[in-house]
Amino acid sequence: MEAPRQITVIQTAAILVSTIIGVGVLPLPLFAVRAADSAAPLVTLFGMVLAFVGLGLIALLGMRFPTKSIIQYSEDIIGKWPARIGSLFIIAFFAMLTSLTAREFGEVVVTSVLKTTPVEVTVIVMLLLAAISTRNNITTFAYIHNFYFPALLGPCLLIVALSLKNAEAINLQPIWANDSKTIVAGMFTIAALFQGSFILTAVIPAMRRPEKAMKASIWGILIAGGLYVTIVVATVSVFGAEESKRLLWPTLELAKATSLPANILERLDAAFLAVWVTAVFTTLFSSYFLTIHSLSKLFRLNDHKMFSMFLLPVVFVMAMLPLNILHMYEIIQNVGRIGLFITIVYPGALLLISLVRKKRGDRVGNKPMDHAG
Repeated sequence: MEAPRQITVIQTAAILVSTIIGVGVLPLPLFAVRAADSAAPLVTLFGMVLAFVGLGLIALLGMRFPTKSIIQYSEDIIGKWPARIGSLFIIAFFAMLTSLTAREFGEVVVTSVLKTTPVEVTVIVMLLLAAISTRNNITTFAYIHNFYFPALLGPCLLIVALSLKNAEAINLQPIWANDSKTIVAGMFTIAALFQGSFILTAVIPAMRRPEKAMKASIWGILIAGGLYVTIVVATVSVFGAEESKRLLWPTLELAKATSLPANILERLDAAFLAVWVTAVFTTLFSSYFLTIHSLSKLFRLNDHKMFSMFLLPVVFVMAMLPLNILHMYEIIQNVGRIGLFITIVYPGALLLISLVRKKRGDRVGNKPMDHAG
């Protein structure tokens, strides 16, 4: 049974933005300043460009195979068994990403808000919410993201804009770091925060106009990446690079240091945390959906619902494995960098092989589209 083709370009871009903007917003400036001090905004920009390379490859593959997800068309390109090994890596990686996102959410909540609540409780509540939500089809999935999209973007931009009144331009100098090795490492770490954009592989087969997947990708990465760069610029310009290194969640501290005009709200951290919880949900929702959607395609099933609760205990156990916050962030950075092979190198190899072997999928509905090649 083929997915109904109802998802528009705007909805696809909204899915990408609300998936990318997630739990990583809080430690983002910390990762950037550790890598490049005052050149943190530049590292973030490089990370965004690297992430777009991976997203662009996925979009090009999706446009070549508009009726299939990466789990299906990889079998057409490289053969059944090599593709299945690749698919298992994708499923395992996104299951791990889901668990680490849930754990990071739990740690922030029990540290900042619910200080007497066990971390296990917050993690299982968020995972349950995501598991129940993933029982919907891809069209409802798109509507949920579309609904939350303005609620994520608006408040984040407002907080960043208001925080700039405390900014010092001197904190952003020099704009280039001395050590190019740390810049490269930082670029990989930042690019890893964009890996949720891999959800595009599941969305393209349900798009009305799959040939416009690249347009949606460009808008998605520009909006999400632009927000990430402005958050880093605001944090470094307000606190300075050295002070930012001492903060575990610099973006949260930025919200604490920001107030609405006329002191209507003296601190915006409570409002920011409410928005951040929504952002975590949409990211977790996407990574969980991608994991069970990929599983259903691997096993040739028409429906992914049976995996939603089956996967829950596995993801929860993985979420509880890190010993503490520092150990968790060490794992997140290592897993993220290794994951770039899955989200950039693997799609790149598939695209290259498909071009060499002249492999191309059926056009939508097995008939020519208006603008299809």
